[in-house]
Amino acid sequence: MTLTTAALVGFALGLDRVAGEPPNAAHPVAWLGRLVGALDRPWSDDDRVQRSLGVPIALVVPLVPAVAASGAVLAAAAVHPVAGATVAGLALYLTTSLRMLLELASEVVAATAGDLETARDRVRGLVGRDTDELSPAELRSAALESAAENLADGLVATLLPFAVLAPFSLPAAAAAAAWVKGVNTLDSMLGYPSKPLGTASARLDDLVMWLPARLSALAIAVAAVDLGALARARGWARTPPSPNSGWPMATLASALSVRLRKPGVYDLNPDAALPTLEDGERATRVVFRAALVAAALAVALGAALEAAARTAGVVA
Repeated sequence: MTLTTAALVGFALGLDRVAGEPPNAAHPVAWLGRLVGALDRPWSDDDRVQRSLGVPIALVVPLVPAVAASGAVLAAAAVHPVAGATVAGLALYLTTSLRMLLELASEVVAATAGDLETARDRVRGLVGRDTDELSPAELRSAALESAAENLADGLVATLLPFAVLAPFSLPAAAAAAAWVKGVNTLDSMLGYPSKPLGTASARLDDLVMWLPARLSALAIAVAAVDLGALARARGWARTPPSPNSGWPMATLASALSVRLRKPGVYDLNPDAALPTLEDGERATRVVFRAALVAAALAVALGAALEAAARTAGVVA
């Protein structure tokens, strides 16, 4: 099954590379977003009640895409095993995003060379901060921060459980990838301090993202051919409010010898200069290579677990 897993991971990444993301009207993640949007309301004036109501939302909503994905794989597999595997690969493709992230980051970096209005407009698709007063270097910093953080959120978080479970069960692998995407979607829409309803979703996302964030940091260090970047990043990785996002961002800052800064929130590698145009171009190449490294690591981990299970007699 390891070869099947590698083939499906390659299929999903290749499809993303060639086709990009489907339009929102046909994208299951957008459908899930509409469901979350319908739940995002003040059910009570009491913040404690809102936080309590957020618990079943965090627990139940991610099960919706998980059940749908596993059901689709099982239904297709009942027709033919190849059909089941194909649907599993499609499920992974629909829960990952790399091409759009890198294209948008590259557009922002390129626009900082002479079209700051375009850069400020495009970077809003990557970050939520006010961009009106950001300098060209600060705009590049924002784009690079997002590229590093979303490597974990948009790719590794769903690819890792898929690759680990696929050697044992494709329906379970598809369900796991969809469940994680559901958790990420809840956090991205509800996980703000101003929304007590999303407190449970944010905590669950912190837990789910612990390993993907650190694997992404390792992949960035390997892709940059600078394993020491991980050790150097340790001093800044805990600076951002998130317990996870600082790891890939700080590692990228360290590997590129650049400063990545969100004013008033965090300052990564503060003794370096903010990224130049060339730094920004190099960063997108490093993140792309890191995605391939992360995919290889995830498949290797799945293969190791399958081999261990066979040795223990757990699987035939």
